Amino acid sequence: MRHGIRGEAWRIALLCATHRGYRFLQKLLALVPDAELFVFSFREEPWEPPFVDDIRTLAESHGHRFFTARNVGSPRWRSFWETTPLDLMLVVSWRYLIPPEVFRRPRQGTFVWHDSLLPAYRGFSPTVWAILNGEDHTGVTLFEMAEEVDSGDIVDQERVPIGPDDPIRVVMERVTEAYLTLLERNLEALLAGTAPRRPQDPSRATYTCKRLPQDNRIDWKAPTAAVYNLIRAVSAPYPGAYTFLDGRKLIVWAARRLPDAPRYVGRVPGRVVEVRPGEGVVVLTGDGALLLTEVQPEGMPPVCAAEVLQSLSQTLE
Repeated sequence: MRHGIRGEAWRIALLCATHRGYRFLQKLLALVPDAELFVFSFREEPWEPPFVDDIRTLAESHGHRFFTARNVGSPRWRSFWETTPLDLMLVVSWRYLIPPEVFRRPRQGTFVWHDSLLPAYRGFSPTVWAILNGEDHTGVTLFEMAEEVDSGDIVDQERVPIGPDDPIRVVMERVTEAYLTLLERNLEALLAGTAPRRPQDPSRATYTCKRLPQDNRIDWKAPTAAVYNLIRAVSAPYPGAYTFLDGRKLIVWAARRLPDAPRYVGRVPGRVVEVRPGEGVVVLTGDGALLLTEVQPEGMPPVCAAEVLQSLSQTLE
């Protein structure tokens, strides 16, 4: 991106959340230090890493206005949108509906960053679902907001690799860097109204549903790959995959695949079949076994799995 956008008093609304939104705001402040920003975020859920106060502090420390809101289309905000001229609106990690009467307000449009190569993986938690599905890549799409979710014309995309053993935090960092790359590469054109657009092919669209906490429960009867992918897909900063031991919740933070796992013809999925002190425990799945390395019993800190699972009579449920 050239530096032609510096020195201009652009008026930009940023709707953002999570640490990624914080990083995005940092980058935006560096790219357009003379712009006037209107930053919106919302209070994180109890199980999430905190972010809203950091975003507020960053925005206000640079002299920009900050607002807490989930429903930006409610009557409470009507006067703000009607009386605040905007050049551009940018949307990052936003979870709530933005109605047309809001996203059509900015002079040059409203643009969204999404964690997939659209039209694939439209919807919720696309990076989590990509890991769950064993994909070798995900991506980021910058597109213009439209009434149908994640259906707008594409401005730019960036492919992001997923290694076979990558946990979600590693993939998320790559995705965040791709967000910042697309911002720097396209911001000048977005502000000038010259950004290219190409329509999505709806016949190639795929969708993901919203994930709920109970979706993170491990089904030990599932194939080894499915159990392993769940563990790495919802590990930190997410709440973690979980199971139950003697009626108590046990979070499984990390595991390793066993390329030479023994073949069990008498199989009880979830049964501990080997304890490796200082390393972990081997647990049977629907078609193989996994080495669980780090677990967290309810009300305790994370520990090596071998400190919690010490008997071949134990079965995870």
